[in-house]
Amino acid sequence: MLKEFAETVENNNSRKIYVVGHQNPDTDSICSAIAYANLKNKLRSSETEDTFEARRAGQLNEETQYVLKRFGVKVPKLLSNLRLQVKNVDLRKIEGLRSSVSIKRAWSTMKKEKLKTLPVTRNQKLEGLITVGDIATSYMDVYDSTALAEARTQYRNIASAVEGKVAQGNQHGYFLKGKVGIAASGLEQMKEFIKEDDLVILGNREEAQQCAIDLNVSCMVICQGIRVSKSIQAQAEQRQIVIIISPHDIFTVARLINQSIPVKHFMTRDGLVAFRMWDYVDDVKEVMAKKKFRDFPVLDRKGHFLGFISRRRLLSARKKQVILVDHNEKSQAVDGIEEADVLEIIDHHRLGSIETMGPVFFRNQPVGCTATIIYQMYQEEQIEIEPMIAGLLCSAILSDTLMFRSPTCTPMDEAAAKRLARIAGIEVETFSKEMFNAGSNLKGKTAEEICFLDFKQFTVGDTSFGVGQVNSMNASELKEIKQRVGPYLEKARKNRKLNMIFFMLTNIVEESTELLCTGESAKEQIMLAYDLSSESDRLVLKGVVSRKKQLLPTLVAALQQ
Repeated sequence: MLKEFAETVENNNSRKIYVVGHQNPDTDSICSAIAYANLKNKLRSSETEDTFEARRAGQLNEETQYVLKRFGVKVPKLLSNLRLQVKNVDLRKIEGLRSSVSIKRAWSTMKKEKLKTLPVTRNQKLEGLITVGDIATSYMDVYDSTALAEARTQYRNIASAVEGKVAQGNQHGYFLKGKVGIAASGLEQMKEFIKEDDLVILGNREEAQQCAIDLNVSCMVICQGIRVSKSIQAQAEQRQIVIIISPHDIFTVARLINQSIPVKHFMTRDGLVAFRMWDYVDDVKEVMAKKKFRDFPVLDRKGHFLGFISRRRLLSARKKQVILVDHNEKSQAVDGIEEADVLEIIDHHRLGSIETMGPVFFRNQPVGCTATIIYQMYQEEQIEIEPMIAGLLCSAILSDTLMFRSPTCTPMDEAAAKRLARIAGIEVETFSKEMFNAGSNLKGKTAEEICFLDFKQFTVGDTSFGVGQVNSMNASELKEIKQRVGPYLEKARKNRKLNMIFFMLTNIVEESTELLCTGESAKEQIMLAYDLSSESDRLVLKGVVSRKKQLLPTLVAALQQ
């Protein structure tokens, strides 16, 4: 039911606003995104079509997966980047023509719709394109009198082009062989020039009409609206000759008749430049710059024609709109954040490097968890928190504060978590142990996967560095992780093009962290920052469990000095 609703909203081109946390998402970033999207949807007015959808910016860790499964919540869809795509551009919608439609009909549609190009489709699939230039070609470059037959032109198209009607014969039939001729001379010359199966343009001379029938032409176009005699009509019916009556003179009919040729004869079939809805606008611009075309077709995954895109329409592309939770660092945000329209930021970290085009709603509080701020917003708006949302928010607080052990934890965090636990029907200590045990279950994961489960990048001056963290209540498990991740860190640093990497092995029970590091002067910076003895090979930080409040500020201060 929810999926059908989401698809309906998408199809109606309503505005979808993504609520998303940072890359390498933790429990707080995911649960806060889900809870805040839920709050925004409850607060939206019935007059707006905006919908808010929680997304994830990366692979979920084991702890977060456990929490979502525990409260019966689906994993949010991945938002891999925020770059503008063709689907963010308003397409020029136009119905496709059938390939059998006449050039005249195509030209009339172009004038009405003020277009230079029309799609030719069959069962909604693109067969080709017909342009103003193609139509000009049909007038200026077609000298062959057999063109109508070669194009298999339908008789009703011929009648429409000369603004006449089919008075005799099958209007749905096709002119298949022969040429177009004009019977303007004497009968002897006519007999020499007009052959069997030709289409002949005639005036009011009955002897010329009789001659055409005797020559067994396939079609007679009678000009100036003149009615044919019963005898001529009867003979034409007997020989299955089509008679078309036009109100125009012979010169005008001869000038108009080529307009009856179907568009398939002139349309472009090969080498079409088409785009898909998921193509990126930057890539589209690059292709357009090398082509002289004005309009480019856009197709869906099945090849169905959806509309036209042009250079002018790219300028009015609708930026993807996003609300950021639990981060405000560009290096931690979804790729392409600089192309998105950031509407809000809800965070509890230091001020980072996100830049916005205009003013945004920015709520940043010195609490232990973004979920605590989201909880406050529910309270401020007097929106009742259902058990499922309460469970998610409580899980996020317990995770970020290490069950109230982290120095980042405030009385506000603890009070919020306990109230939310009552709503969700969970016992804090028991649930926390289950959650942390699930999070520390890293069996089967590679060193790379463990390294980047909870990893954030930062920049201080010209120095870029990353900090990863694993929390566990089991010392032996942390020792095993150290043996697996330690040798990989230098490779990770080079792959990410960072100056340094630090990896925190945090023991929740002992409230301490063993720090692994790599990169030029990385170890020296830590030893200097924490005044550690150079005699030990291990970097053990007693009482340090928080990346945000204990490690990062101390490390940044050391780097700045």
